[in-house]
Amino acid sequence: MIIKMKEITKSFGSNEVLKQVTFTIEGGDICALLGENGAGKSTLMNILGGVHQMDSGTISIHGEQVEFSHPKQSQEAGIAFIHQELNLINDLPIYENMFLGRELLTKRGRLDLEKMYQETLKMFQKMKIDLDPNTMVRDLDSSYKQIVEICRAMMTNASIIIMDEPTTSLTDQETERVFEMMKTLRDHQVGIIFISHKLNEVMQVCNRYVVLRDGHLVADGNVSEVTIPCLARLMVGYEVRSESLRRKKQLGDEILRVEGLTSVPFFKDIHFSIKVGEIVGVTGLLGDGRSELFQSIFGANQITSGQMFLHGKLVKITSPAQALEEGIAYLPRNRKENAILKDMDIFENASIVTWPTFAKHGVINIKKHEKTFAEQRNALKLKMGNLTDNITSLSGGNQQKVVLAKWLAANPKLLILDNPTQGVDVGAKEDIYDIILQLAEQNIAIVVLSSEAQEIMRVCDRSLVMYHGVIQGEVTGEKMNEHNIMTLATGGHLT
Repeated sequence: MIIKMKEITKSFGSNEVLKQVTFTIEGGDICALLGENGAGKSTLMNILGGVHQMDSGTISIHGEQVEFSHPKQSQEAGIAFIHQELNLINDLPIYENMFLGRELLTKRGRLDLEKMYQETLKMFQKMKIDLDPNTMVRDLDSSYKQIVEICRAMMTNASIIIMDEPTTSLTDQETERVFEMMKTLRDHQVGIIFISHKLNEVMQVCNRYVVLRDGHLVADGNVSEVTIPCLARLMVGYEVRSESLRRKKQLGDEILRVEGLTSVPFFKDIHFSIKVGEIVGVTGLLGDGRSELFQSIFGANQITSGQMFLHGKLVKITSPAQALEEGIAYLPRNRKENAILKDMDIFENASIVTWPTFAKHGVINIKKHEKTFAEQRNALKLKMGNLTDNITSLSGGNQQKVVLAKWLAANPKLLILDNPTQGVDVGAKEDIYDIILQLAEQNIAIVVLSSEAQEIMRVCDRSLVMYHGVIQGEVTGEKMNEHNIMTLATGGHLT
């Protein structure tokens, strides 16, 4: 046994987050730490990583009792932590980020930039990652930022590596690469704590599981002895639906039609239409151009050619503000980077989009806005404290609901949801699916951009599949299955 955390308790103010939790991990374990957002997983690991201090309990490493008051002490004890919040500096190149806090020096005491570069290059070659260590971090997309974090942790020769949602932004191929590295580390008796909401990945790579619910440890055991539905039930405390949520319904008139939309190199010659009350999925593999396409429809990116029609009328949208006036709302992917304002409170995050709508002569009608948010809070089943609490005090699922509330306050006619359930637990995911279905029944046209075929199949009426910036095909009804979606997403054709 490498680590034993015994009867750990932790409270933030009156909120008791951990309640006498005992957790162990051995060398060679790949242990899944599961639970809904807010169950206490990240807090438990932050205590192990020296970010937070426990109120009571003990931590032992190799049988010796320790207590961490700073992350550096945890790192020196052989624990590496890949956080949900990426700890990279955008204005430095990759190789300098790889050695932050443990920089290599020359004999004269200067930074040994060449050696840091070469060591980073060796790690990338070992993991078969095609990245130039000289690349500035700000020029990386989220998936490669995550890969840099993983490589940095692996370069510390840690005996325990904590991975908090490491595959959220990765493609299937990148995820497989990470899993292969995890298995190599397991063979060298490194213990890995794997926090994830993707239960299929847990079944694929983990040998043990531990489930937290409301701050209590409610179950642990061998992954080989459970099923995905069983794990989901343990996490939320009730049976989780798995059936298709699609419903037969009468669709309204056409709301959006695009003809020949092009913005090289992201997408080209795009044609499709969407009707009132319809839920249309758009899927593919990372880099397929779907996010760039709908960001352009929302006016955030430039369209070089093609036409767009709203309610049959030709429009040219050049800014998000104009898109909002036309009744289009866009919930972006990567909530932490693109959707929430971390220095603002819950109410400010939920209302910022519609400040002009609730203003008269430049003065915002706060009471009217609060009334609107109160209605959305109930409808979205939002779990929160005070309106003035910081947005980061909420779980990932509840943060996502606040972002959704922000756009719903604008009363959109067309709602674009880019990876709407990214980084949320199974319970919050089901809540969001219900919200999507209810909005469609209220005659809102909805576009769901997602890399998860199961998500597309469960909630969408039909799906467009993109490949390298073009629509490779459309699937609906019985043809909307994982095999057909993957065939189109990899450039194939359906027979």
